[in-house]
Amino acid sequence: MVELAKVRREEEESEDLRVEAKPSRGAAGIFRLHPHARWILPLVGLAVIVGGIFVWRYYAVRESTDDAQIDGHIYPISSRVSGTVLHVYHDDNETVEAGTVLVELDPKDFQVAVDRARADLANAQAGALAARVGVPLTTTTSSNQLVAATAAVRAADREVQAAQAHVQEAQANYTKATADLKRMQELVEKDEVSRQQYDAAVAAASAAKANLDGAQASVAGAENQAAQARAQADAAHTVPEQIGVTRARAGAAAADVQKYQAALEQAELNLQYTRIVAPVTGVLSKRNVEPGQVIQAGQPLFSIVDLDNLWVTANFKETQLRDMHPGQSASISVDAYGRTYSGHVESIGGATGSRFSVLPPENATGNYVKVVQRLPVRIRFEKGQDPGHVLRPGMSVEPTVLIR
Repeated sequence: MVELAKVRREEEESEDLRVEAKPSRGAAGIFRLHPHARWILPLVGLAVIVGGIFVWRYYAVRESTDDAQIDGHIYPISSRVSGTVLHVYHDDNETVEAGTVLVELDPKDFQVAVDRARADLANAQAGALAARVGVPLTTTTSSNQLVAATAAVRAADREVQAAQAHVQEAQANYTKATADLKRMQELVEKDEVSRQQYDAAVAAASAAKANLDGAQASVAGAENQAAQARAQADAAHTVPEQIGVTRARAGAAAADVQKYQAALEQAELNLQYTRIVAPVTGVLSKRNVEPGQVIQAGQPLFSIVDLDNLWVTANFKETQLRDMHPGQSASISVDAYGRTYSGHVESIGGATGSRFSVLPPENATGNYVKVVQRLPVRIRFEKGQDPGHVLRPGMSVEPTVLIR
């Protein structure tokens, strides 16, 4: 009986403890147990609202994307002439200054070409000099020939006129001598003159006939000489054409000089091209040349990255570009270093990335699914933030543009 009473008493005590441990239900019971809660809960709610407003205002004026990377100019270095490589002076990942010799080709063949071009130029210059001297010489000689030929024609014409006058004189003398001989013949028949006088008249008539024949022959000779003089004069009248031909030859010789001068300059340029230099200051990459290798013109040898001119290509969604425009400031977080750089929006791409893809989407097929497109936005780094050139093209970044 004693043990049973003890068990009942323990059960009653445990029931009292459960009743005391059960909390009061409802907000009144909570506030009764925790009187400070009626002040803490409103403050927490207010803080949440204020924090939400600040977060909304922060992101409402900013647009960011993780689809972005650093870009820069990568210059391909190639040879402008074909040849055998003598020396390669630099290797991958070396920083070189603009104008530094990277590769040198064997210059012997190009030096021979320069010497040959100089010899051809000297020969052309000599020919041009002779042609230039020949122009005034031909002009003077041809002009003198024309003057002489003209004078010869005049002289021949005068000789013809003189010969014709002599013929007329001889004809008159022959006519007179013939008439005298006829009269003498009549007088001799009547024995009114002596036989000696008659013979003298016959001789005079014969002499007059001979003089007439000689005068006529002189006229024919003078006319032949006049014809020859006129032919020479006609030939001499081609002096302008001869001078023109000589001047044309001089012009052709001068053109040859220019041609060989250009050939010499090209040969000298080819000789200079045997030394391949860096066009800009940067870091070398993709070496593709070795000493002794025979390379062709245009063959890529190196690539050089210009680290002084870097920017970010950020592919923003088209829905993010509503208020974005060039000139807006931006912050650029670089994944590799956990550092943020300053920049500004430089330009917005002219088309979406899908327009430049190998197989652009063809929406006219009817299988159209609307996809939010992205446009490339170029963000330029502010100057002076990367003196150690730790940024590299291709690095992932997360730019944030302040759009308001």
